[in-house]
Order: sequence, then structure tokens, then C-alpha cells
Amino acid sequence: MALSTLTSRVEEEDKILFISFCDSVGLTSSAAINMFVKAVIREHRIPFEIKTDDPFYSASNQRHLLKSVQQLRDGKGTVHELIEDCDE
Repeated sequence: MALSTLTSRVEEEDKILFISFCDSVGLTSSAAINMFVKAVIREHRIPFEIKTDDPFYSASNQRHLLKSVQQLRDGKGTVHELIEDCDE
């Protein structure tokens, strides 16, 4: 079977960590990606759960944020000084 190239962009740090993981389990990055591709083809789905648990992205919070942005645009906002966390 003929081979083809699949190109994808990832953050540099993610690439380094991915290759490091692959090395630690005795795989090349190409082999790991091929395993993913084969699993998608075999299962006809992404082979792991994709979900949005982050409450920031909930519909109710997004409505609240849009309302708040509109209030700011209407000049109804209050300016506060930034309080920085000194623990970091």
C-alpha cells in the first residue's frame, strides 16, 4: 500500500512532549499517529471522549458574559483596580 504524508500543526511544547512520550513507550510519532488513524477508521469515531466540562462555556455563563459585555458597551460598567494574587 502506498504511503502518504499527513501534515498537522501543533504547539512546539506539545510536539516535544508527544515525541518524548512516544520514545518512552518505544513508538515513533508516526506509528502513534497511525494507531490513532486506524482506531478512527475501525471505530468510526474519535477513540476517546470529547466533552466540554468547563462551566465557563456553559450556555448560561455565555449569556451572562454577553449581557455583561453589552452593559460595558452601554457605559454601565465600573472600573476597578486589578488585584493580583501574590501566591503565584
